[in-house]
Amino acid sequence: MSSVLTNPKSYLFTSESVGEGHPDKLCDQISDGILDECLRQDSESHVAAETFACQALILVGGEVTTEAYVDVQQVARDVAKRIGYTNPAYGLDYNSMAVLNMIHSQAADINQGVVGKGLSEFKGQQGAGDQGMMFGFACKETPELMPAPIMYSHKLMEKSSELRKSGTIKWFRPDSKGQVTIQYEGHKPVRIDTVVISQQHDPDISYEEIRETIIRDLIKPVLEPTGLLDSETKYFVNPTGRFCIGGPVGDSGLTGRKIIVDTYGGMGRHGGGAFSGKDPSKVDRSGAYMARYIAKNVVAAGFAERCEIQLAYAIGVPFPVSIMAETFGTASVPEEKIVEAIKKVFDCTPAGIIKTLDLKRPIYSATATYGHFGRSEFSWEKLDKVSDLQKSI
Repeated sequence: MSSVLTNPKSYLFTSESVGEGHPDKLCDQISDGILDECLRQDSESHVAAETFACQALILVGGEVTTEAYVDVQQVARDVAKRIGYTNPAYGLDYNSMAVLNMIHSQAADINQGVVGKGLSEFKGQQGAGDQGMMFGFACKETPELMPAPIMYSHKLMEKSSELRKSGTIKWFRPDSKGQVTIQYEGHKPVRIDTVVISQQHDPDISYEEIRETIIRDLIKPVLEPTGLLDSETKYFVNPTGRFCIGGPVGDSGLTGRKIIVDTYGGMGRHGGGAFSGKDPSKVDRSGAYMARYIAKNVVAAGFAERCEIQLAYAIGVPFPVSIMAETFGTASVPEEKIVEAIKKVFDCTPAGIIKTLDLKRPIYSATATYGHFGRSEFSWEKLDKVSDLQKSI
């Protein structure tokens, strides 16, 4: 049930985001680009695509079962071009980079459980593509019902990309990282304590110009409207003093290495499974989307100020093995009642998730940057179950 904090705890919480030119995000976007191309041609595709980037080499591997023909070389080059890796001076150029394709077909033993040809007791029913647990989270800190530190970090990175691609700041290069530290009183954000921006740049720009420009044109336009900046807020801009070498030349990249950036910035637990490159039969992805959908509707229904949902699955089994709700002492009704309502209102079978959220579509490239949650264009962000939840309790 709800609790009142008479002396709420004061603490700092930090989340980070990375820009679309970050080497890990480059890999996520290529993997999801391959997935989207498969689904565009064959909605029944089973895809688990992984990408590795280092220097001027892109290596794509994984398991795919599909009727589609995908030009992996072209997908990788199109992604790199869209991000802005168009100049050999950046260390990676979409036109000259090497792309190595090592994709092979999915293992038959896994596939039979997914398509309902596994154990006789589950015959004809779509099973989960793997075992594991997935978490979804929602809270009332922002209009998106997301934690403030990760939402503000994403908005900084989106603004960085906008300034670069529009030519407003011509010396920005594709790689970037942002981080926001917020002071809380209990569950309430009260001020922004620290902002960190690391922005790749051309070599002939002075540090003073970099710092002044980023604070004036990037940080303040994004964060001043929150009302949380104050005279004590600290700004760390390119804290090493120089960031010319970036992207896969500065650091290697790998699909699925930014799972906290992709979700809730560390506020709320994570089951460990990455998203990008996986079709919706993989509950690592679709289960996490469903858990967010449930958590957001629970909060919007007024049952809790904060809600975390856990779903868990066994490979080949066509239903979740457990459903859990945690409300961190903010619930207006008992948590067991919330779980009962979830079971009535939401179909959490793998097939039910795919149908409810309409996931067999080429929608995934857009998720690979700036977070998978808190963005209204995605089906798992809709609030269409609020009245059903309210009626069920």
